[in-house]
Amino acid sequence: MPFIKTEFPGLLIFEPKIWEDDRGYFFESYNQKVFSAEGIEINFVQDNQASSVYGVIRGLHYQLDPYAQTKLIRVLSGSILDVAVDIRKNSPTYGKVYTIELSAENKKQLLVPKGFAHGYSVISNTAEVFYKCDEFYNKESEGSIAYNDATLNIDWGVDKNKAIVSDKDLKHPGLHECKNNFVYEG
Repeated sequence: MPFIKTEFPGLLIFEPKIWEDDRGYFFESYNQKVFSAEGIEINFVQDNQASSVYGVIRGLHYQLDPYAQTKLIRVLSGSILDVAVDIRKNSPTYGKVYTIELSAENKKQLLVPKGFAHGYSVISNTAEVFYKCDEFYNKESEGSIAYNDATLNIDWGVDKNKAIVSDKDLKHPGLHECKNNFVYEG
């Protein structure tokens, strides 16, 4: 079973089967049949890739409905602390934070469904992050939450004096002030 459920409804860890030998390794980072066999029907339409240095914090980002995105995140090199926040009203995990280390070494991936704010910090010298999205980027539907919102109290795993945050990410509202049109329907 390549999928591990978290306590957050719909938030899944994907651990692909890895074949290793003296030449190196091989794995399928995404196979539609494997996902479909688990009842996960997603039509990915956009791939994104980012390279960052230690201390970079990106997030917390999302897109509002009807342009909300499901994301499948993985790391090509280095390590990140991946962060997902459930912002679906009426969800049993609303306002709770989920973190997981994703790395080129552990090859784990995180499937972040619509209704979650997402971000990550780079905890290695550098990291390359790759993620698939099931909706195209839509600037008008951008939503965000402050990475340092006191109610979320996220430990990003980097020295606060070495954190690198974009000017844009420094201006996001807190969880209770953010634009949000997500409702959990169990």
